[in-house]
Amino acid sequence: MSQAAAESSSIAALLPTDTPAIGVACMRASGWEDGLNPAERAFAWATGFTGKPGSIAFLPGADGNLSRILFGLGDPDAPGADALVTGRLPGLLPAGSYRLEGAPDPVMASLAWLLGSYRFDRYRKGENGKAALVAPEGIETEEVSRVAAAVALGRDLVNTPANDLGPAEIEAAARALAERHGAAITVVQGADLERDFPLIHAVGAAAARAPRLIDLTWGPQDAPRVTLIGKGVAFDTGGLDIKPSSAMLLMKKDMGGAAVALAVADMVMGAGLKLRLRVLVPAVENSVAGNAFRPGDVLRSRAGLSVEIGNTDAEGRLILADALALADADAPEMILDFSTLTGAARVALGPDLPAFFTEDEDLAQEVAAAGARAFDPVWRMPLHQPYASLLESKVADLNNVSNGPFAGAITAALFLRRFAPKTKRHGHFDLYGWNPSTKPGRPEGGEVQTARLSYALLKARYGG
Repeated sequence: MSQAAAESSSIAALLPTDTPAIGVACMRASGWEDGLNPAERAFAWATGFTGKPGSIAFLPGADGNLSRILFGLGDPDAPGADALVTGRLPGLLPAGSYRLEGAPDPVMASLAWLLGSYRFDRYRKGENGKAALVAPEGIETEEVSRVAAAVALGRDLVNTPANDLGPAEIEAAARALAERHGAAITVVQGADLERDFPLIHAVGAAAARAPRLIDLTWGPQDAPRVTLIGKGVAFDTGGLDIKPSSAMLLMKKDMGGAAVALAVADMVMGAGLKLRLRVLVPAVENSVAGNAFRPGDVLRSRAGLSVEIGNTDAEGRLILADALALADADAPEMILDFSTLTGAARVALGPDLPAFFTEDEDLAQEVAAAGARAFDPVWRMPLHQPYASLLESKVADLNNVSNGPFAGAITAALFLRRFAPKTKRHGHFDLYGWNPSTKPGRPEGGEVQTARLSYALLKARYGG
């Protein structure tokens, strides 16, 4: 088990391979009866086991104790099959130690189990960790545990309510990560932002908790440079364009992009990938007060572009713009930014499928392949340049929102692209950051969508 996994109380840990355990036979929907003795087959039939995804049958031994468990995979090769189906098991099994048998992909099956064991127990203690998995032979236990622990870290951040997670607490999480991995970290906050990061300052100025830009660096100076940027809006009221109460209920998750960036960084640094990593997190709270920025204001940006404020509830792209300008000046090989940016992306793709934007065809292919490997899917959407005209302003270089109701996710991505013009390999992820309902390996609540994809992408490119 990795040190990161050991420090996380919200996920289970893999047990040593030689731990005595009850076998969990992973069965396809067709031919599941093969290999069972007549008594086992009869008992499974009697309980209605069919091998469909998530189905389960507990087989007794001659002494009446539990001897074996059958677990249905369905058809793992079918379109739409859930590669994380074994993530159901921690919630289905009684206390004990278990060993997976016949899983098509033992690595993914083990990771799914750990992800499914996650519980957010900061405020209400549960019964997490009763069913424990023995590490399958031949898998990289440290790697699987490290990825699961990083996901748990990100989920914990998203799930924590804003009264306990403001900009300072996001900074504290980044500092703890830096300390654990030997990274350097600097922070610019409050009034010190006004000169060099005016958009971040303007968005966070009305909050009682000071805004800040967190800047973490790790790795050899001469290694390929990769920058991760995460939107860290600890809570979003919408500002003076205030949200209705129903739209504010989940706004603690508006720092989900920051959680993704920190989770990816945890995976990358823990694996020792051969790159120079930089993580930028603009952390703010978008509040209402006498000094809040207003609709119609014209704000200067770090990049020198002037921005007319068409809507104060489009604050995420403003803080990302200053961070992108800082990243672009460093001429990195790649920039990946993560944000819970637009409702338009959710209307187009739903909560489970983040939107992805890039102009780089090679990066687009790498992202698609990494998402398939990690079972962390995204859908590419176009950076349709003619829509840039929707961001035109009569008094500034551009407006922060379009002048109509259409193509909101695309115009937001086009806005961001203006602030990192030199970096061709730039990927923008517009994600939801939340599981509306429980699915295998994905409990209801905060989720670091695209984190495992991004790690798979970076590992393939810089893993050595």
